[in-house]
Amino acid sequence: MTEGNFVDYIKIYASSGKGGRGSTHLHREKYIAKGGPDGGDGGRGGHVIIKGDKNMWTLFHLKYQRHFKATHGGDGGSSRSTGADGENVIIPVPLGTIIRDADSDAILFEITEDQEEIILLEGGKGGRGNWHFKTATNQTPRYAQPGIDGQEGWFRIELKILADVGLVGFPNAGKSTLLSVITAAKPKIADYAFTTLKPNLGIVNYRNQQSFVMADIPGIIEGAAEGKGLGHYFLRHIERNSVLLFLIPADSDDIKKEYAILLNELRKHNTELLDKSRLLAISKSDMLDDELKAEITNDLPNGVETIFISSVAQQGLQELKDKLWQILN
Repeated sequence: MTEGNFVDYIKIYASSGKGGRGSTHLHREKYIAKGGPDGGDGGRGGHVIIKGDKNMWTLFHLKYQRHFKATHGGDGGSSRSTGADGENVIIPVPLGTIIRDADSDAILFEITEDQEEIILLEGGKGGRGNWHFKTATNQTPRYAQPGIDGQEGWFRIELKILADVGLVGFPNAGKSTLLSVITAAKPKIADYAFTTLKPNLGIVNYRNQQSFVMADIPGIIEGAAEGKGLGHYFLRHIERNSVLLFLIPADSDDIKKEYAILLNELRKHNTELLDKSRLLAISKSDMLDDELKAEITNDLPNGVETIFISSVAQQGLQELKDKLWQILN
């Protein structure tokens, strides 16, 4: 998937269908001049439904269609026949999608299961036909109920990526390079900050045809939780990752300080992120000899397991996959 096709935020307008009118028909046939009321009920208006699809990774399909309108229910007919229900509108979304009310910003629901369907807007009920209103004192009611109006509104659809492993690091830490080496993903790679502007996903093939999903998330900078850099546009994607893989290059001035800054930004965004499993990988370690590795090892952060890797030189990658698989399982 190209970067331009990745869409994780969209605003849509949706309206459900109005219920059909009940019928005021009076039964008439040969030899029965006054058969009484037999008007049927109106049909239900169409629902607007959000449906989870595990094969989707982006909201790109909604980029050019932002208005969704279900059809109205059919009117009731004679012989107590009920009008046809309105046609539902089904909006497919990737797993990990959150639906918010655009005005209040309140979260309405989340889609996390494949083929899961949740009604966003219910269609209006159909009106009752006149046969419901027949009484001993009113044998031929000539009125019926109108259908109930449908619902409408603006909604925000946000995608939080569902991935097993999320890559966390400063710009230029080597996240995209790592993803390109251990998966079939082809993220944009260059030696300047913020090469990655959208999250990239890749499937890591493991032993015995097993696999897990890794997400390369745009680089964090200090102040990201307040919206600096790419701020909230990427931090929400980290929330759904099972394991956080911190990537800090071996040529960093202070690995312990960089790790502390990254951890602090996650804490400020959402304290629950600190409950996730973490692994620290020191990238670009092919430039280190044993003496430098030992020196760096003595000054690593406490409380997190560390591994030395090099994406370019293909060093430590199998060990990294083994560690991640062990944590995931």
